[in-house]
Amino acid sequence: MITAIIFIPLLGTLAVCTWPQRNCRVIALMFNVISAACALGLWRKFDATATGMQFVERHAWIPAINAEYLVGVDGLSLLLVLLTSLIVPFAFLARPVPADSRGFYATMLVMQSALYGTFTAQNFVLWFLFYEMSLIPAFLLIKIWGGENRDRAATKFFLYTFLGSVAMLLSFLGIYFAKGTFDFSALASLGKNGLLTGKVAWLAFAGIFIGLAVKVPLFPFHTWLPDAYQTAPTGVSMVLTGVLSKMGVYGFVRLFLPLFPNEIRIIGPWLLALAVCSIVFAPLAAWAQRDLKRMVAYLSINHLGYCMLSLFAVAASPAVAANIDTHAALSGVFMQIFNHGITAATLFYFVGLLEQRSGSRRSIGDFGGLMQRTPLLCGWMSVAMFSSLGLPGLNGFIGEFLIFKASFAIAASFTAIAVLGLLVTAIVFARAMQSLFSGPLAENCSAFPDLLTGEKLVVVPVTLLMFAIGIAPQFMFNIFNTTVVQMARLFG
Repeated sequence: MITAIIFIPLLGTLAVCTWPQRNCRVIALMFNVISAACALGLWRKFDATATGMQFVERHAWIPAINAEYLVGVDGLSLLLVLLTSLIVPFAFLARPVPADSRGFYATMLVMQSALYGTFTAQNFVLWFLFYEMSLIPAFLLIKIWGGENRDRAATKFFLYTFLGSVAMLLSFLGIYFAKGTFDFSALASLGKNGLLTGKVAWLAFAGIFIGLAVKVPLFPFHTWLPDAYQTAPTGVSMVLTGVLSKMGVYGFVRLFLPLFPNEIRIIGPWLLALAVCSIVFAPLAAWAQRDLKRMVAYLSINHLGYCMLSLFAVAASPAVAANIDTHAALSGVFMQIFNHGITAATLFYFVGLLEQRSGSRRSIGDFGGLMQRTPLLCGWMSVAMFSSLGLPGLNGFIGEFLIFKASFAIAASFTAIAVLGLLVTAIVFARAMQSLFSGPLAENCSAFPDLLTGEKLVVVPVTLLMFAIGIAPQFMFNIFNTTVVQMARLFG
């Protein structure tokens, strides 16, 4: 079933390239629905009480280097498979559609397949293949269909992520030559007693850390992100922030923390300081932005910084065992991964609607008084903003509350500083809402249409999902509770 989920988007790519171009969007959405149905089937058959990987497929692939075709899911992997199945069709419904829509949809489907593979592969060689496979379509989507300065943004994105990937590959080759395996579970069991020793361990640590920190992105490896998100088409920005950035956080949970527990405890305060910088500096940068896409991009760095704060707090504390704080921290991270994907993608969708109505304008100064003209658009967009801010009753609150609850118990001083990021984020959203929705109606907004029927059919279900998770989140916790308990033992 996992193999089917991975390869269905590739079949969709072939179909999009074969059928007439006028039908390519419908065909792409059709294959999205099929893969999403398979993902829901995976969720339905998933045993939430069982430990370890489920639906495991193992086949010999490259025996000479112990590389296998090994895929499987636990609670975290399933959560990200479901997130991918939700965000990609959501992005396909964003407008405007590029002129060469066939190439656009085909490239997006290739990236979707790579994302599925990244979140399910359990052998490093296979995982790295999918991890790098996502880089090429993302680069092409920015380079070919991006806006102004797309060449610079795409090149910057490629160089950052490629160099980080090279550093990570070299580190894993060193680990393989020392231990003779690429299997994630085998390496995690070896990591408890120290995977490597001496300078070699620190070189491997640095290489993997840089590769994943670029992908999150974590301060100071974040500078590629605002340019890429600003330049990319709206649908691509939604996938970049909604799913692609989660590959870095997933890598930290699946690879980095299990492999280097001793090294993390030694330099834990420095790692926590980087997470705090991401949380505090990113909203300050967002505050200074006039472009709405860049503003949302910087706030995305801030929200993923919450995940890194919680992970580093748990992994760096020698006193924390598999107790309630560890469980709360990991549960908060998993919830934040999913919730941020939905909320950030929705914010980019609304920015795209404003951009479409205004003739490619995105500056805060280009709008004003929209509540008078488009009350529905303003109302639903406000819900997404409040969700991103962490308002109780919406999905954003659940993950952030658990993260800060656990982090205060483990690393109080760092968390106290990180709370400033929440304050600045509130100021940024308050300023944006006041500038966009209030005051006199801007002259260029006088002919704006309110939400159209097709747009309502996209916005309403996603917003209702935000309320559902915020009010009754237990159905989400049931997916990964057992995985959290199992991972918490790593920090005992």
